[in-house]
Amino acid sequence: MEKGTLVEFRLHGNRHLAVADFPEGKKFWVAVDQQGQSHKLYPRQVTYEVTGQSYKPSDIAAFLAQVELHLDPSGLEVAWELLLEESAAVSPAQMALLLFSDESPPLCYAAYCLLSEDKLYFKQKGNLYEPRSANQVSELKHQFDREAQRIQEQQGYITRLELALLGKPIEWEPSDRTRLEALERFAALGEDASHRAPALEALSMLGRPQTPQSAFNLLVDLHLWSPHENLFLRRSQSPIQFPAKVLEVAQHCLSTPPPDPDLQRLDLTHLKVYTIDDESTQEIDDGLSLEYLADGRERVWIHVADPTRWISPGDELDLEARRRATTLYLPTEMIPMFPPELATGPMSLVQGQVCCALSFGITLTPDGAVQEYSIHPSTIKPTYRLTYEDVDEMLDLAVQEPELLAIAAWAKQRSLWRQSQGAITINMPESSIKVAEGSIFINVLNDSIARRIVAEMMILAGEVAALYGQAHQVVIPFRFQPQPELPSPEELLQLPPGPVRDCAIRRCMPRSEVGTTPSRHASLGLAAYSQATSPIRRYSDLLTHFQIKAHLRGGPPPFSADALKVLLASVITAIHEASLIERQTNRYWALEYLRQHADQVWQATLLRWLREHEKLGLVLLEDLGLELAMRFNRSVALGESLWVKVSSVDPRHDMIQLEESAYQEAQQTLA
Repeated sequence: MEKGTLVEFRLHGNRHLAVADFPEGKKFWVAVDQQGQSHKLYPRQVTYEVTGQSYKPSDIAAFLAQVELHLDPSGLEVAWELLLEESAAVSPAQMALLLFSDESPPLCYAAYCLLSEDKLYFKQKGNLYEPRSANQVSELKHQFDREAQRIQEQQGYITRLELALLGKPIEWEPSDRTRLEALERFAALGEDASHRAPALEALSMLGRPQTPQSAFNLLVDLHLWSPHENLFLRRSQSPIQFPAKVLEVAQHCLSTPPPDPDLQRLDLTHLKVYTIDDESTQEIDDGLSLEYLADGRERVWIHVADPTRWISPGDELDLEARRRATTLYLPTEMIPMFPPELATGPMSLVQGQVCCALSFGITLTPDGAVQEYSIHPSTIKPTYRLTYEDVDEMLDLAVQEPELLAIAAWAKQRSLWRQSQGAITINMPESSIKVAEGSIFINVLNDSIARRIVAEMMILAGEVAALYGQAHQVVIPFRFQPQPELPSPEELLQLPPGPVRDCAIRRCMPRSEVGTTPSRHASLGLAAYSQATSPIRRYSDLLTHFQIKAHLRGGPPPFSADALKVLLASVITAIHEASLIERQTNRYWALEYLRQHADQVWQATLLRWLREHEKLGLVLLEDLGLELAMRFNRSVALGESLWVKVSSVDPRHDMIQLEESAYQEAQQTLA
């Protein structure tokens, strides 16, 4: 390089021209730009040398003015077409001659600028530029067009976001959906979310922090999410919406019912049928009847909804139910296993309508053991749609419903019989949390007679299903529970009766399991048991129906033992995830309820110590049926009743701290 050479180098990523002034050391040159600023340059930093004449820094402005007159990239396409035939590589000087018929230094530099900026027609090879093939140019044009379209769509998307944030009415474009989904994933999963780039880009363009909480806030501000959005559900694999194909099949079932695979259904429409559920229940999957036999005995009938009337193993509806595994019951909504038009319609046992069912007819010994049983595909006509409260009131007032009274008596006898077989009863308070119109309602579910009747009859049907599977070697999902190691009677007597004692027993209970081989269910006191009474909302129950009904028809079961094991493994995993979502969601709304009632004082009972040396215990808020951890600053006895209130709570982060109320101190003072 010589003094006076005009050179190009990059400054902050931009082209910059300066004139070589003097060398510094053996490797560097000092160059001066048009503002008189000196730059120390290493030779490799120089990206272009203007040859042919010597320059001064004051010449740079005029030089650039000449260059800018020729920076029209449209001529490159013509040059590319001419050079493509020969596949000839060209220098900037040769390109200047081709484009401008001139090789003057400003025009050579202009050609260099055009070539070095071009991403379409030419690619650099050393100091030369080679024309790309026609196929390469075509593909690049397609990519550039797609990128231009993406940028246009992105700009439109940001504009719609800004308008929506201002409260202006907007219509989302189809291309917005994937971007909004990326925002939702980032808000729910944070750094674990895939395809985060659109979310981060949108947050940046809106001037918001690129954090999951910021994404959550944006979705709330857009009124796409609630401030109480269920992140537990969104983080899970549980489906929320039904695929269009599944909804289409459901509608076809409604408009054109498939042939009934059980043409010889037992007609039981003459029986009085009671369905007993919570008032909010929409999927009515069981009903009870009593039949008086000619020999003076009584036969209990347990009718179970028969969704297999509408579906077949492996069809669209079955596969979707298999994927969901269970109906999700959340405080804010119900997410059914089947499309609701079917689940709450023809699949349910609807009052006053002739319904298909799988009916278990059972006679019991005087002490409550199963004496005889039969299982039939049937038709029934539910007579009464009752709530638990209705039944409790009817029994309390001795309303003239002899069949209901007899069913209640048999349920009581069944309970006594199971206790004689080693059944373990735990009566811990349970709560039901509902959210409606912005209000949270928590009700403690009392251990009422009506609930015990239904529970006993469902357990009875499950025992009979298991007995049938054993007797006929039909492979079905059996539920079993190992025998627990309970505290000794002496240890239990030392604990206060009621929730404290039941809590101690509950801690010892092992988790129940599901398999294809019958085994004892310890807490139910049964030698074998299979859940079969909720096939609309539990897929394992539906499997029991598929297998038993196939045998009743005289055909082979749809699932072999090995196939059933594989299927159960995936179903159980999905059910565990659904159970976790339900627990987490109920916990969130329970804490939110306590946050909204932070000034209220609650009566509590210490159930057990979590870490006694740290004075960390588990307390039961009696009016709400909620169990929460609490740290004490004094000695407290198990079963002791105390008054507590919330000192701090954060539902979103699952944090709550309770403290004893001043009311407790006042009571102690008065005492």
